[in-house]
Amino acid sequence: MATSTKRPGDVAYLLPLFDAVTPYRAEGHFRQLPEPAPRSSLATDDSPLKHYAGNHLIRTSFAAGLFHVDALRRLVTDSGQIDPSSPWTLLRGALENFATAVWLLSGKDRSERRTRALALWDEDMRNRGQHERDVQHVVTGQGKSGAERRQEIEQLATALSLTPLPSPKAGAIIEAAAKEAGLNPVRVRASWRVASGFAHGRFWPNLRAAEARGAIPTADGYLVAMVINDDELERLAKACLKLLEHAEGRYAARNSVI
Repeated sequence: MATSTKRPGDVAYLLPLFDAVTPYRAEGHFRQLPEPAPRSSLATDDSPLKHYAGNHLIRTSFAAGLFHVDALRRLVTDSGQIDPSSPWTLLRGALENFATAVWLLSGKDRSERRTRALALWDEDMRNRGQHERDVQHVVTGQGKSGAERRQEIEQLATALSLTPLPSPKAGAIIEAAAKEAGLNPVRVRASWRVASGFAHGRFWPNLRAAEARGAIPTADGYLVAMVINDDELERLAKACLKLLEHAEGRYAARNSVI
């Protein structure tokens, strides 16, 4: 049995992450990262990518991370109902979001950053195509299907003499972003695995990142009361904060005029 007796004060280690999101909260909406300034490094990266610009993905990924963190903030501070799975699920999403933003912002040179942007757009359109097939969506008029968009993206990559587009994997993106932000990539990957286990309702994370606080006898055994392992969740929260801050800093630096 999964349960929790925690109060908001018991998870004070989450407050620095919540505070980092506060400047983006506005009345009824969240502020996004600004659009790239003309002649900035970001704008120069995106110039030949047209409507497949990397900054669109950076900004939407970063915003999604903010939404996940704020949802956890409201769960902790407003409702006070903290279960053993939801914090992991929300921070897992935030970690992937902030890591993606960092990954897109980094890279050894402009060609690698453009390749990463187009690779992620290619995956985005692959997923779109899958959904279109599932619902038997037929594109009409001047629109293009996900499959057609993928062809467009791959043709653009070839025209720019970019390397073949890799298939972006969450684990690899997280490792690369963690290294870029000065974190231990193996430790961050381990936290992500635990969070993913909770998100998918697996059993093993309870053995690695939860604490048993009691047991209730039943006809066929026991129901075990579980609470969050604070040390493990704190590691994940700190990784999220570090990636958020690194994405902010890199975006600001690369949004300056070159």
